[in-house]
Amino acid sequence: MSETPPPPPPPSSSSGDEPTTPVTPPAEGAAPPPPPPPSEPPAAPGEPVAEAPAPGFAPPPPAYGEQPPVYGEQPPAYAQPAAPQQWAGQPGMMTPDEKTWGGAAHWSALVASLVGLAFLGPLIVLLVKGNESPYVRAQAVESLNFQITMAIAGLVSFVLLFVLIGFVLLPLVGIWWLVFTIIGSVKSSGGEMYRYPATIRMVS
Repeated sequence: MSETPPPPPPPSSSSGDEPTTPVTPPAEGAAPPPPPPPSEPPAAPGEPVAEAPAPGFAPPPPAYGEQPPVYGEQPPAYAQPAAPQQWAGQPGMMTPDEKTWGGAAHWSALVASLVGLAFLGPLIVLLVKGNESPYVRAQAVESLNFQITMAIAGLVSFVLLFVLIGFVLLPLVGIWWLVFTIIGSVKSSGGEMYRYPATIRMVS
């Protein structure tokens, strides 16, 4: 009586040289594993490879003046600074011609005093250049008021000569007039809006 040979083993799907890895089925109710990340295509020859930023690194903000304008808004104007404005007639911002005539409104009284009419100098400046510059007009009016005030003070001092006090007042009035007329000439020639002290301002 002959023995029956055992059945051959089932064929394997893999080659005999590669070991097979057993596949463990997922547990019931567990989430499927995430898909693998897509691989980036290789860079072309000669093309720079972009480096990934380090974790926690943020790109620097754009430089000042390079921010793109928001839609519907005008671009900022700080790139073109505005030129400083100049206003004629403002103290310290006069043209050379205004400074010259502003000083002439005062020292012309010294010249006109040679004929005994000191107020005639600023009056001429007021009539000739007063309508061309607010600064020259203001200085001519100020000088004219001062010369009229000094003329009144001189006349009163002359009358008081009869009671002897005029001999003291008249020289004081003359010194006051000379000193402040020179100061007014210097100040206004430098572009300063000069005003005389103790002046009756009858002309405006």
